[in-house]
Amino acid sequence: MAHTIIFWILAIMSVVCALGVTLHKNPVVSAVFLIGSFFALAGLYVELHAPFLAAIQIIVYVGAIMVLFVFVMMLLNLGRDPDRFSKETKPRFPKYLALFLLVGLLISFIHLTSFSRALPEAFHGFSIENIATLLFSKYLFPFELLSLLLLIAMVGGVILAKKK
Repeated sequence: MAHTIIFWILAIMSVVCALGVTLHKNPVVSAVFLIGSFFALAGLYVELHAPFLAAIQIIVYVGAIMVLFVFVMMLLNLGRDPDRFSKETKPRFPKYLALFLLVGLLISFIHLTSFSRALPEAFHGFSIENIATLLFSKYLFPFELLSLLLLIAMVGGVILAKKK
């Protein structure tokens, strides 16, 4: 019973923080909401008995990626443009229609999907050894493609930064 309550608290915290990311106008406050969402996700990993994934979530995303996001936002000196956020330029109906359609799609997805057969085999073991074995045996090719994509993105970032 306690696990269910903790799950719902973390899930609601994650959804509220995700809504704060998308609905807040200040990008720094949105980044703080995203950090809260990452911490809630790490808490969900702990509830699933995956402390390694929770630690990686906090170290990589909160510790590195969000610091980089906030650094870039501070470096760009993003100011508010008063015309950009006026109510005349942003109609509300399309936003609410899109939200309604996405919620309907999510509900239909949950009802039509059997999550027990959708879980990968590494999810059942939760040990670092199982994850590493699967990552470097069955999923070696996608792992290497992802590392190549990240290398290309880093080189592209350096090239774009040197042009200025």
